[in-house]
Amino acid sequence: MIEKKIVYFDKPGYMNTDATLKLAVERCEELGIRYLIVASSSGETGKKAYELVRDKDINLVVVTYHTGFYEEGVNSMKPEIEEFLRKNGVTIVRQSHILSGLERSFTRKFGGLSRTEAVAEALRALFGHGLKVCVEITIMAADSGAIPIEEVVAVGGRSRGADTAVVIRPAHMNNFFDMQIKEIICMPREKR
Repeated sequence: MIEKKIVYFDKPGYMNTDATLKLAVERCEELGIRYLIVASSSGETGKKAYELVRDKDINLVVVTYHTGFYEEGVNSMKPEIEEFLRKNGVTIVRQSHILSGLERSFTRKFGGLSRTEAVAEALRALFGHGLKVCVEITIMAADSGAIPIEEVVAVGGRSRGADTAVVIRPAHMNNFFDMQIKEIICMPREKR
């Protein structure tokens, strides 16, 4: 039996970013986890994570939106931050969302809901947006070859910042049900 604390934030949001990243890095060190996966649209959360791991034996992988997410042909991550992160050895994964992707286009055009979107909505509703993001970015990082299939720590949130961190065993998208959330490090009590 293992007994560990879980931190619960009162509300979701960017105001939890610093605490979430600190808790995630601490758990990486406690368990000897080699990879920290962080969702970051603009790159700001990725840069904060880098500052915490730069002198540690932790590989930082920053996962961001695919090109054109907000605007056709445009990346959401600020170019100067992406350049800074890459120059400092951070792996950047830019990929389509695994739990929506092409299926969202069909839903927007024809209505209805796909099984993939149902999984995403169930994760969001039951555990919060941040945990859904943790699952998603872990698959995206595994599918891009940025991480091995071993326990990692994933950090996610909604829109800006981070409020959720988990220890997770990744899986590729074609083996989604092999993924395991091993531990919840922190998350908001209120989900909306």
